[in-house]
Amino acid sequence: MATARTPQGATGTGGPAGGKGRGRRLGSVRADGRLRAFGRALRFPVTGTARGIRKVTHAHGAGESGLGKLIELHGVNGAGDVMITVALASTVFFSVPTDEARGRVALYLAITMAPFTLLAPVVGPLLDKLPHGRRAAMAGAMLARALLALVLSGAVVSGGLELYPAALGVLVASKAYGVVRSAVVPRLLPPAFSLVKANSRVTLGGLLATGIAAPIGAGLQQIGPRWPLYGAFALFVTGMLLSFRLPPKVDSAKGEAVALLAADEQHLHGPHRRAEKPGLRTVGPAVTHALGANASIRCLTGFLIFFLAFLLREHPMTGQSAAVSLGIVGVAAGAGNALGTAVGAGLRSRAPEIIIVTVVAVVLGAAITAAVFFGAVLVACLAAVAGFAQALAKLSLDALIQRDVPEQVRTSAFARSETLLQMAWVLGGAIGIAMPLIGGLGLAVGAAIVGAGWLTTVRGLLRSARQGHAGRPRVA
Repeated sequence: MATARTPQGATGTGGPAGGKGRGRRLGSVRADGRLRAFGRALRFPVTGTARGIRKVTHAHGAGESGLGKLIELHGVNGAGDVMITVALASTVFFSVPTDEARGRVALYLAITMAPFTLLAPVVGPLLDKLPHGRRAAMAGAMLARALLALVLSGAVVSGGLELYPAALGVLVASKAYGVVRSAVVPRLLPPAFSLVKANSRVTLGGLLATGIAAPIGAGLQQIGPRWPLYGAFALFVTGMLLSFRLPPKVDSAKGEAVALLAADEQHLHGPHRRAEKPGLRTVGPAVTHALGANASIRCLTGFLIFFLAFLLREHPMTGQSAAVSLGIVGVAAGAGNALGTAVGAGLRSRAPEIIIVTVVAVVLGAAITAAVFFGAVLVACLAAVAGFAQALAKLSLDALIQRDVPEQVRTSAFARSETLLQMAWVLGGAIGIAMPLIGGLGLAVGAAIVGAGWLTTVRGLLRSARQGHAGRPRVA
C-alpha cells in the first residue's frame, strides 16, 4: 500500500518554507523589540521627568500625607496662570503704542481689578461655608479658568469686550483656588514638617512650574495669540482632575471655626463686640501686625510691576529692548522670590516677627537707594530684593499663624489673610498706573509705601510687647 507523502516544504515546520517562516517570525520579534525600545526612548523624557518630579514632591513623607499631590496641583495652577498672563500681556500691553497701552491697562484694571477688589472680601467667608467641599471648590476654580481661557482665546483675536469680564472671572477663580489651597495645607502636613516648610515646598513647586511654562507660553505666542490660552485650557483641565486626587481628609472640617483678624483687644471688647457671631476668635496682634507688613510689601510689588512695565517700555535699559529690559527685571524678581522661599525653610526656628521687620527694612533701604541713585542695575536689584522679601515675609506670616492661631481657626485665618494681601497688590498696581514715568519719583513713592508699613508694624509690635501680650491669641 502506497504511503501518501507530503511534499517537502508544504508544512509550516519542515523544509525550506518552514525555515523561512521561522525567520520571518524572528525578524518580526526583533522589529517589535526595536519599536518598543524606540517607543520607550521617546517616552523617557516625559516619563523620566514625571518620575523625577514625583520623587522630589513626595520626599520626606509628603507622598504619604498627600502634600506631594498638592505640590503637583499647585505647579499645574502656576503654569496655567502664566500662560494666561503671557497672552493678556501681549494683547493689552505689547500690541499698541505706550500711551495707548497705558490707557488700555488702566481700563483693564478698572473693569477687572475694581470689581475684584469688591469681590475679594467675599471669597474667604464664602469658602468658609464650604469646608466639606474643598476638593470640589479647587476643581471648580480650575474648570472655570479652563472655560474662560477658551473665551479669552476668541477675545484676544477679535478684540471684543468679553475680554474684560472673562479676565475678571479668571482673577476671581484664581483667588478662590489660592484661598482654598491655603486652607488645605494644614490638613496635609507630614509628621516632621512645620507649616512654613510645607508652604515653602508648595510655593517652590509653583515657582518652578511658572519658570518652565513662561518660555513655552512665549513660544506659543509666536505661533498665534490663541495658543497660550489653549495651553492654559489643557493645564487647567489637568488641574481639575488632579484636585480630586487629593486625600479625602482635605474635606474634613472637624473642630474648625471662623477666624477674625483683630489687631488688639479693643476689637473684642469695644462697640463691635455686639456684632460678632458666637465662635469668632481673634488671631492676635502679632499676626495682624505681620499681615500689615506683608501688605506693604505686596502693595510695593503690585506697584513695581505696573510702574516698571511702562517705565522700561518707554525708557529701556541701555543697549536693551523694552521686552529684554522687562525680562531682566522679571527674572530678577523671580530669582529673589525663589531664594526667599528656600531661605524661609532654613529660618523657620527664628522669631518670625524679627524676620518680617528685618526684611521690610531691607526692602525700604533698597527702594530708597534705587530712588536716589536710579539706574538699571539698582532697579533689577530692587526687584530681586522685593521678591526675596515678599517670599520670606509671607512664610514668616505663615509661621506666626501656625504659632499663634488655634488649629480650630487656622484655615480660616489663611483664607482671610490671603484675600487682604491680594487687595493690597491691587492697590499698588493702581498707584503704579497713575504715576508719571519718572524713575526716581516712582521709586520714592514705592519707598514711602514700604516705609509706612514698616513703621506701623514696628510701632504695633513694640506696643504689644509693652502690654505683655505680643503674639498671644485671645478667645472671644
